[in-house]
Amino acid sequence: MEESETSCSLPITRRAAIASVALIPVAAIQAAPQNVTPVLDPEQRRILSALVDRIIPQDELGPSATESGVPDYITGCLADFLAAEKPSILQGLAAVDAFARASQGAALAELPAEKQDAVLMAIDSNQVPNLKAFFDRIHRLTLEGMFGDPSYGGNRNFAGWDLIRYPGAKLAASPQDQKMSAPPVPYRRQLYGAANGGHHGH
Repeated sequence: MEESETSCSLPITRRAAIASVALIPVAAIQAAPQNVTPVLDPEQRRILSALVDRIIPQDELGPSATESGVPDYITGCLADFLAAEKPSILQGLAAVDAFARASQGAALAELPAEKQDAVLMAIDSNQVPNLKAFFDRIHRLTLEGMFGDPSYGGNRNFAGWDLIRYPGAKLAASPQDQKMSAPPVPYRRQLYGAANGGHHGH
């Protein structure tokens, strides 16, 4: 997908997504569940995947949101600490798909990228009643899933960290690291979960 001319327009480009990730509090990411439990039926999952993939599409810089596990992160949240939001999320997915059918003649997941973008641009610019807040929430969860710790279900294969060149948390930096004469070597270890032999601690 071609980048938008301005970072505030849709589709949300990787550049805009990276700029936005700094606004996510660590507490929001750490509050996500460790275990991913499917909570969407196949059609709802298709709508969600199509939506997040226009926020962070696959391109020459890396995989899409879906390829990076973002839908797994979101469904895991809805199965756990965001369970109270599940009804509104499901209503929002259905409303977005209904608007896509009415305005573009097909389900969101069946539309080409440019028509999916037209649907989301209309929603983001508040041309569709009652969907702007839903889109903003999905956008926020997409960034959390893309750039949060992989133990929460997203950031598969550290794709989000690779995209922003975050090497991962390390307990110590070597003298060579401290010279900062070259990009840091990716550590590729998640902070929580079985891979580190630990737990979330909450």
